[in-house]
Amino acid sequence: MKKRAFWFAAVCLAQGMLLGGPALAGSNESKVADSSAYAGVEEVVEEWMTAVTPDQLNEGTYAVTVDSSSSMFPIESCELTVADGAMEAVMTMGGSGYLYVYPGTAEEAAAADEAAYIPYVENEDGAQTYAFPVEALDTGVSCAAFSKRKEQWYDRTLVFRADSLPEEAFAEGYFTDAKALGLEDGSYSVEVTLDGGSGKASVGSPCKIVVEDGACSATIQWSSSNYDYMIVGEEKLLPLNEELGIDGGSVFRIPVKGFDRPLTVLADTTAMSVPHEITYTLTFDSSTIAAE
Repeated sequence: MKKRAFWFAAVCLAQGMLLGGPALAGSNESKVADSSAYAGVEEVVEEWMTAVTPDQLNEGTYAVTVDSSSSMFPIESCELTVADGAMEAVMTMGGSGYLYVYPGTAEEAAAADEAAYIPYVENEDGAQTYAFPVEALDTGVSCAAFSKRKEQWYDRTLVFRADSLPEEAFAEGYFTDAKALGLEDGSYSVEVTLDGGSGKASVGSPCKIVVEDGACSATIQWSSSNYDYMIVGEEKLLPLNEELGIDGGSVFRIPVKGFDRPLTVLADTTAMSVPHEITYTLTFDSSTIAAE
């Protein structure tokens, strides 16, 4: 009789594991991958980043760039929807190695009810997508991912980048622009800080800015003459050294949509064996603006 009871209990346990799926099997501890199993972990939160919350954005759906801390969790594309004071991102994955994601750490996911897991949905191209809640852009967001093969949760950090959104995505007042500062049309100087790259490059500071019809542009001179173009937003800009009669480092006139927040730019250098675009940020300090 005892043998039959033991056999029945074993069958029930096996059936429960099968019905519950891999996410339910084992202890919470066994469901969390050891950090030694992580490969290719990158730091994706940059020092200059400041969290951007839903109230700073206009409602709508926008394409957004997502940086992932792991090459094993590649995100091919993403759409961010802002509505009713909240944000949700639909991430299209570059692989199919995960069954679920969870908005939190791997330990939290392992201890959570399965109802809290976010399963993938295949889009029309057969790619896996996840609808993921986002509290803020430009900050590290914890995302646990459950491996189909390893049957364990892995910690990932995601950054949904505000600088990849179009200008119309930002609510009025997000940018401290010339109008907000009460700047009349004319020429001014302003201190500018450069971040990014290898740290070897620099730009002249203070730099000249011009306000015309409420729009602001800055003249940026690099420490090197090897930059052959810059990209700001969707605009590709060429050096103006010859036009302005300036020798030395590459000179560009770039649009400045706001002060006191990092402006992401791409600058292409020819100093390497092959031309290479490098991502930088420029921050214009409004407290240092002086009329020329």
